[in-house]
Amino acid sequence: MICAASRLVPRHRSIKSVPIALLLLATAMLTGCHTTPVSGRKQMVFVPEQHEISLGLQAYEEILAEEQISKNQHYIEMVNRVGQRIAAEAGRDDFDWEFRVIASPEKNAFALPGGKVAIYEGIMPVCENEAGLAVVMSHEIAHAIARHGGERMTQQGMVNGLGKVVDMASQNREEKERERIRAIYGAASQYGYVLPYSRKHESEADQIGLILMSRAGYDPQEAPRFWKRFSHVGGEKPPEFMSTHPSDERRAADLEAMLPEALAEYSDASEQYALGKPIFTPETLSDPQPAIAPGAEGKASTVLPASGSAFQSSTHADPFFRE
Repeated sequence: MICAASRLVPRHRSIKSVPIALLLLATAMLTGCHTTPVSGRKQMVFVPEQHEISLGLQAYEEILAEEQISKNQHYIEMVNRVGQRIAAEAGRDDFDWEFRVIASPEKNAFALPGGKVAIYEGIMPVCENEAGLAVVMSHEIAHAIARHGGERMTQQGMVNGLGKVVDMASQNREEKERERIRAIYGAASQYGYVLPYSRKHESEADQIGLILMSRAGYDPQEAPRFWKRFSHVGGEKPPEFMSTHPSDERRAADLEAMLPEALAEYSDASEQYALGKPIFTPETLSDPQPAIAPGAEGKASTVLPASGSAFQSSTHADPFFRE
């Protein structure tokens, strides 16, 4: 009787602890519930924002220590000009905004929590003009203000936690069977949860970024044109369901569908820069060709055809989640 009673005690306690665990989970969910700007999506972020910003600053300093900073004054001035205009519409005056150009042929860019933004020289020719650069910068800034980094850390913690539960539940099975269960869980979480959510973040950053660039005074019609150009510069890409990013063609089509709302924001902008100034590459600097319609800066733009390009695209690196 004593043995039987003693065996029941832990079980009784564990049953009583269930409501407590649920209460703690509910509290965490309430305190971790946030709403993304522009898109208005409800998101779960359990990571304190100050911790995100601290990690972002650490990653930023590490990257700048490893990379060479550009000395191309044309690029530097344009990135700062466009960045400041977009940051003014981001609603985060508390961020310590900083814009850098990295001397690398990579076609890449990133923004980290707290407002640290970097553009790689390699993507500048694909942008062609200030509005194209605004597409890239507003997309990256959108990631930062929507707290996608903290949300991904929260999701990864949940995936890891559930993985431990699955592992514990299979303790009595043979090791070969446990390995098979781990592999199934890993594939299911990766393709069924992690990758689709990463693509959702990218699509949401496109949506938020399109509105930000429009409010900053850049013609949003350049966004789908940019992604059509970018689709010509990459090599082979994995199928979309295996990728962290939507396909370039899908992004261009989605952005086309968002244009009516973005154009309304653009028409209400206090300043309209249209496509802005053209981007001169070192090869064209001696004989630059206008990338915008005559007199376009400060006026409504003329829709120009997208131009193809033969640049080689790098992988979409994410410095906040580097290996």
